[in-house]
Amino acid sequence: MKKSLSIVILLCVLIGLLSGCTQDKRVTINVYNWGQYISEGNDGCIDVIAEFERLNPDIRVNYVTYDSNETMYTKMANGGITVDVIIPSDYMVDRLIQENMLLPLNYDNIPNAQKVDSQFRNQAFDPENKYSLPYSWGTVGIIYNDKYVDEADVTGWELLWNEKYADKILMFDNSRDAFCIAQCMLGYDINTTDEQELLQCARELERQRPVVQQYIMDQVFDLMENEEAWIAPYYAGDYLTMADENEHLQFFLPEHQGFNRFIDAMCIPTCCENKDAAERFINFLCEPEFAGGNMDWICYGTPISEAKEYMDPEVVNDPVAYPSEETWNHGKDYVALPRSTTRLMESLFMQVRNGLEVKLD
Repeated sequence: MKKSLSIVILLCVLIGLLSGCTQDKRVTINVYNWGQYISEGNDGCIDVIAEFERLNPDIRVNYVTYDSNETMYTKMANGGITVDVIIPSDYMVDRLIQENMLLPLNYDNIPNAQKVDSQFRNQAFDPENKYSLPYSWGTVGIIYNDKYVDEADVTGWELLWNEKYADKILMFDNSRDAFCIAQCMLGYDINTTDEQELLQCARELERQRPVVQQYIMDQVFDLMENEEAWIAPYYAGDYLTMADENEHLQFFLPEHQGFNRFIDAMCIPTCCENKDAAERFINFLCEPEFAGGNMDWICYGTPISEAKEYMDPEVVNDPVAYPSEETWNHGKDYVALPRSTTRLMESLFMQVRNGLEVKLD
């Protein structure tokens, strides 16, 4: 009886050891991305991470989100974190390259890179595509609720200053996007480094502050869908997601004043610990079938034309997600600003946010 019990115990130990060995074989990659920016299997759409893990059983994905380029940059710059894949915007890619925070991509591990359309390659922020591959693209405009907002008032960025809608207006909670709106209103270059122009933009944002309900990022979804707020500047793809939940939400691009157009790109930071696995993940996101399923849910522009074959025609033909060339040409691209300009902009924005008198330090 003791002998039989010993055999049972031995078998259990062996099974436990074998099970542990199997679990230990998986490599974990940490993916750091914007909130609401990957298809998670909702509404019958593809679960991107689950599908990748199914096809790559030796890799596990730990997925974490941020709400702005600046939040992502601060965490990366402060160190102490391990991240394998990030998806920053164009100007932030440029900044990360300048500060030696990105690793060159090994395209032998990313054969699907050739499927990216030529018009999205060789961008100014990474002319040789050495450090980045486009993930998506889009525009920044005004979302408003036509149940409460008079169409006659929807003339341009000044809608965000309209006292008629005080306490129902939301504003970006990041300095770059907030200043861009003021720069477009005042007719300044959205990449200006002129201190006096930045000061005037801050004063314009200071003038707006009394009508702002909240400075937000990802919270915009609930606030606009539930009609707790009626007006907000935000990204076109996210508008389409919100419009699915509330039919009264509309989108307006102030073409006559200008707006930000952007490309978000997949990169590997220098703190990466599993580069080959990270590149396999990037390659997966460039596979047309999976790229199409992903973009079908997040509603941003795909840089891979073949992916449109796997997308809902309604999304592909939507002028918000895919504006005309004429509309696109009214947009303006961010570039990486000098550190001194970035620090000044952030300081001025914090003064606005905190209700302080705006002034140069």
